[in-house]
This record gives sequence, structure tokens and C-alpha cells, in this order.
Amino acid sequence: MRWIDNHCHLESDTLEATVTQASNAGVERMIDIGTDVATSIAAISKAAASDRVWATVGVHPHEARHGIDGIEELLGADRVVAVGESGLDYHYNHSPPADQQAVFAAHIEMAHRHRMPLVIHTREAWDDTFAILDEGGVPERTVFHCFTGGPDQARAALDRGAYLSFSGIVSFPSADDVRAAAELCPLDRLLVETDSPYLAPVPLRGKPNVPANLPLVGEALARVHGVPPETVAEHTWDNAAVFYRLDA
Repeated sequence: MRWIDNHCHLESDTLEATVTQASNAGVERMIDIGTDVATSIAAISKAAASDRVWATVGVHPHEARHGIDGIEELLGADRVVAVGESGLDYHYNHSPPADQQAVFAAHIEMAHRHRMPLVIHTREAWDDTFAILDEGGVPERTVFHCFTGGPDQARAALDRGAYLSFSGIVSFPSADDVRAAAELCPLDRLLVETDSPYLAPVPLRGKPNVPANLPLVGEALARVHGVPPETVAEHTWDNAAVFYRLDA
């Protein structure tokens, strides 16, 4: 089996070891996510250092109060494959909601201008997320990363043509709604991620997460769909390759 970790946060000082460990576990490709200007530049550097890593550039809702100056200029760098992550997070509100909304809308516009995928982070903000998406127009390739909604939110996202990406949360005993959402997600719209170093899957909860743990997330999704892990690996590999145009 071969896997693509479509959303992770890699450390520069351990990059080579992390990539080797992941490759040994069958995780052959990783998308390293920018969350502000500095981490976006770092993601580009990490992608330049490894042929198994690609980068995104964007401003996380937690950082929205700082604005987006400097992000769009990075979209043309080598191995940058998406805009984001960006969106809304009303759980913490580290940035005021108005700032989050403005920055999210700006990311949607950038995705359209550059014909690039959009990576969305949303937490406890579904209505506003969909409203801003509808107003700006859903980019042709859009993914809700680390999907934490239930079936209603999944249907709303899928009806808008989006992909759903599931993290180790899908393996948590308490995450029945997330599993129900995963169950109704067609295999051709399914993506898989670690969101490392966060959200280690069962049975590794409480430990730092790494891309090498991605097969555990894939196995949890396979149980939800009642298919072999190889089926999930094949579909999510193809979906991510198409979504990010990794083989273009």
C-alpha cells in the first residue's frame, strides 16, 4: 500500500528522519501546511529539500488578526500546490471573527485567481463557513481538512463539490458523528491526513503524531466503509494526486 498524508505540519530539523520513517510505513507523499507567512516560507523550503514533500501557503484563522500580506506572492513558488489552510475557528477565537471572515474570503479569491485548491479549517463555524464559501464561490478543488462535523455538515460540503479529509479523530471512541460523516463520503471524495504533530490516532492517543501513523487512520476509515485498507489507500492516493495535481 502507498499513502499520501494530505495535511501535516513537519519540523525542519527532523525532516529527513520523518520522511524516512513515513516512507518505511508506506506514506510516500506529504503535504506540508502553511499557517502564516513564516510557516508558509518554511513549508516551501521543506518541499525543496525533499521530493516527497509539497507545500501550501496560507493564514490559519488563529493568525487572521495579522492579515495576509506576503501570502499571495508565495503561490508561484516551486511545489506549492494549494492555498491555505484558512477558514474559521470559533472554538478559540484567537483572532476576532470579523478578521477570520475577511481573511477566509481573501483566500477564496486567491484560490480562484490562481486556479489552485483551497484547504479549509473550520471549527464550530459551519454556517458562516458555508455562507462565505457560497458568496465567494466554491473553488473547483476544495477540501475540508480534519473534518469534525457530522452527516449534515458532510452533505452540505459534498453538495458544494468539496472533498472531506479525515484525521485520527475518526478512530476516537467518542467520534460517532465523524464516523457517520466518513461513512457517507464517497470514496472518490475521500482524503486522509494525520494533521501531525496533533491528533495521534488510536492506539497512540496522547503521543506526538507523525506521518508514519497515517495507515492507522486509513484502517479506521476502511472499517467505517467496510472495505480493505488497500481500497482506502488506492482511492485516497488517486484523489490527493488529482486534487493537488502532484503528477502534472
